[in-house]
Amino acid sequence: MGHATPHREPQRDVSRRVAEYLGSAERAPLFLEGDAAAVLAEIPDASVDVVMTSPPYWGHREYAARGIGLESDRDSYLANLLSVCAELHRVLRPTGSLWLNLGDTYRSKGLQLIPWRLALALVDDQGWVLRNHVVWNKVKGSPDNARDKLRNLHEPVLHLVKDAARFHYDVDAIRSAPGQTKVVKGRTVSATGVSGVRYRRKIELSTALDEDERAAALEALDAMLTAVEQGEVSDFRMVVRGSGRVTHSDSERVSGRAKELRDRGFYFLRYHPKGAKPSDVWEIMPEDTHNRDGHFAAYPQDLCRIPLLATCPEGGTVLDPFCGTGTTNLVARQLGLRSIGIDLAPEYLVAAARRCAATHER
Repeated sequence: MGHATPHREPQRDVSRRVAEYLGSAERAPLFLEGDAAAVLAEIPDASVDVVMTSPPYWGHREYAARGIGLESDRDSYLANLLSVCAELHRVLRPTGSLWLNLGDTYRSKGLQLIPWRLALALVDDQGWVLRNHVVWNKVKGSPDNARDKLRNLHEPVLHLVKDAARFHYDVDAIRSAPGQTKVVKGRTVSATGVSGVRYRRKIELSTALDEDERAAALEALDAMLTAVEQGEVSDFRMVVRGSGRVTHSDSERVSGRAKELRDRGFYFLRYHPKGAKPSDVWEIMPEDTHNRDGHFAAYPQDLCRIPLLATCPEGGTVLDPFCGTGTTNLVARQLGLRSIGIDLAPEYLVAAARRCAATHER
């Protein structure tokens, strides 16, 4: 367990420590003290599977060791973050992901679009691919006494990858459990109450289907109900020509479903048997900061779980270059993953190591 406590070693030893850590069976996090870009420069190429981080926001707080976030102007702040992200691109494996939580800043009563200026630069200048923009709805927030704007209650979480064709993603690891089908009066009924009776009546009464299409639709409906009964599909919806609108678009040029409705007279929306995957809006309460000494901007553990479950392979390595008190590292350890945390403040690293060790000992 020798990596649980940070050591103030010379920067030249970072590469050796990281190599030893990655070559070991250790699961306690490795914590490294120093400037994020400088420490990252000592980490080997393509050695990390996932980066999950929340950098200091521009002009929001003064952290224990100062550093990024206290720049006098927006462009300097963005330049410093981009230099860190360039190193992250290098140390990530080709299959890797970067999850970035970053809030915006007001100046002269205007939002500065910090997350989006950064995202555009990452995509346009560094070659990242933006896979998702997640809206973190914090559900509740601090009081806002401004009389000329709404209360800010959300922050973006950006999912970026190095290679759109190769990145690791385990969608089944983050699905919610599907509801259970049941049998009512001898008839299979889906978890949301779909028995097929309503769809059967729509088909039988349709004037928009010819006889062959009507027979094909009834046969397909019976097959779908059998698939639900056998657990091949957890639920479904059926759209029949003339009795419902196409999802998204009626244009057959841009919508495969519109084309299917034209050609067959019906189509199905199938629900995955392993459950639904999460949406890109996450309702997660902020971490309680009352009665806490030290770090006042730790993000919640639940914000890390979906990213790490979905994009870090079993036995992989997670990195947080602005680890603070170690929330990313804590969740990584709970999931049996290696992790590396970097921070400029030694007192934060001590607190992070203690958190991770205490959780492991329970």
